[in-house]
Amino acid sequence: MKVAIVHEWLDTYAGSERVVEQLIAEWPEADLFAVCDFMAEGERGFLRGRPVTTTFIQRLPFARKHFRKFLGLMPLAIEQLDLSGYDLVLTSSHAVAKGVLTGPGQLHVSYVHSPMRYAWDLQHQYLREAGMETGLKGLYTRRLLHRMRLWDRASALNPDVVVANSSYIGERIRKAWRRDSIVVHPPVDVDRFALHEAKEDFFLVASRMVPYKRIELIAEAFRRMPERRLVIVGDGPNAPQVRAAANGAANIELRGRLGTEELVRLTQTARACVFAAEEDFGIATVEAQACGTPVIAFGKGGARDIILPGQTGLFFEEQTADSIITAVNAFDALAVSPAECRANAERFSHAAFRAAMRRVVEDARR
Repeated sequence: MKVAIVHEWLDTYAGSERVVEQLIAEWPEADLFAVCDFMAEGERGFLRGRPVTTTFIQRLPFARKHFRKFLGLMPLAIEQLDLSGYDLVLTSSHAVAKGVLTGPGQLHVSYVHSPMRYAWDLQHQYLREAGMETGLKGLYTRRLLHRMRLWDRASALNPDVVVANSSYIGERIRKAWRRDSIVVHPPVDVDRFALHEAKEDFFLVASRMVPYKRIELIAEAFRRMPERRLVIVGDGPNAPQVRAAANGAANIELRGRLGTEELVRLTQTARACVFAAEEDFGIATVEAQACGTPVIAFGKGGARDIILPGQTGLFFEEQTADSIITAVNAFDALAVSPAECRANAERFSHAAFRAAMRRVVEDARR
């Protein structure tokens, strides 16, 4: 069986690239394709030395730094990849990869990280945050996103099987594309996070400080609970808002960006990790559970697939400081076993992901 793996674009090693890494591990004979490939040499190890076939986007002027600005050309580009010689086509898609063309006798399985958020329900938020709500640039972007929506829904018919990375993304797929999907959770390197039974008396937030993470709400909540210690790890454009919300409270420690070893140690020893974002999945949540650490999280999004409420953590139902305070106080009455948290995290291991994807392909070929 000839296998092709198609990824959106290669420029950094992040969550979607970890999916590609495990697809390559499961189908090491596969050929690799992408819209463009600007991955640095030091991050290319997960590709196992395999060459990547790219599209004409790779050769456009200034593409190395600005390839995302060619979004309007990407549907055309992805459709130019000749995959006619492959029996199995696996696409890793959050924008255009699922749009590759296949024919009878070929099986196309698309692993979908999300429909294009900025073209669907998050369009208005995207335009607002980019300062493009008005003006000619905003008008052009609205027109572009309208065209991308039409293509996105039409190309959603291309895959034979659609795989969603969480139940939450499955709902987004159903809403945007009117298609059913199979849920296979993304792979998490749980072996990198060892179980640690002994906990210390502090709560942990570890995240990039961007608006949707809502870290300022967590800081505000703990400022109003001076008897509880909070450690915040991370940096980013929303850092001033987080510092303002903490307002110099003695019980809140802002640690900035830390090395991996120190971050893992804090995650292992925290009494609980707190997450306030509505995530597509939430790999950091699984990593906390792998350390044996309970999680207190906003009860929407991918967290609902991860946390076992009352067993490995609990949810708060509103993105407000009051709701977080209520959840943290309720956590006092919760008896959580670190070993149970670890066992829960094992559901999301590399091996579990590869086995699930292999089952999807085998079931589709029957």
